[in-house]
Amino acid sequence: MSNIANGGYNIAHLLDTGVLVLSFALLYQRRLFAVLTIYAWQALLLAAAAAWQAYAQDKPHLYATAGIALFAKAIVIPLWLRWIIVYLDIHRTIETALGIGATLTVGVGLVALSILLVLPVTTMSGALTRESVATALSIVLLGLLMMITRRNAVSQVVGFMSLENGLILAAVGVKGMPLVVELSIAFEVMVAFIVFGIFFFHIRERFDTLDVHDIERFRGERQ
Repeated sequence: MSNIANGGYNIAHLLDTGVLVLSFALLYQRRLFAVLTIYAWQALLLAAAAAWQAYAQDKPHLYATAGIALFAKAIVIPLWLRWIIVYLDIHRTIETALGIGATLTVGVGLVALSILLVLPVTTMSGALTRESVATALSIVLLGLLMMITRRNAVSQVVGFMSLENGLILAAVGVKGMPLVVELSIAFEVMVAFIVFGIFFFHIRERFDTLDVHDIERFRGERQ
């Protein structure tokens, strides 16, 4: 019985870590299509993590969360963003506000910060819950870092979606989290995604670019 429990812990830990590693891969990558591919794999691992938690915690409603993550986040959203990139003829190379090395270094610091913040306040929880929450917070902060350091609007949206992956990972990793929380997160992100799409078309039509740096220069904020 102990071996089974340890095996379940190891699988959950492996899936959570995989999602975190792909967050670093998103920070490293500078090609838009590669970013979308990495994000799709991250969402796929998120769906697998949710499905495993559904099995491990004996909570069938988490299978719905896994299905939403698989269909919407791993398939629909990446394909739709690819279509936007091709349709609007967006520049495929991502400009960054920080160098890749500096960005990854900051990312490592954010992971360490997440561990320092989470572990002291979750001492009464199980080891898996503590590590899942710490990993999820790390993914949230790395998604926020991607939004800050990327100058292309599409890559900033991917950062937001990656951030939301961290929120879902936290929701499925904490025992007792009701289904309405996971579904509300999924619904809110889908609404935000639609709004982002509308903004993409209006920004492209107005400025003929989705590069935030060029838009700021057009407004006179940068010389």
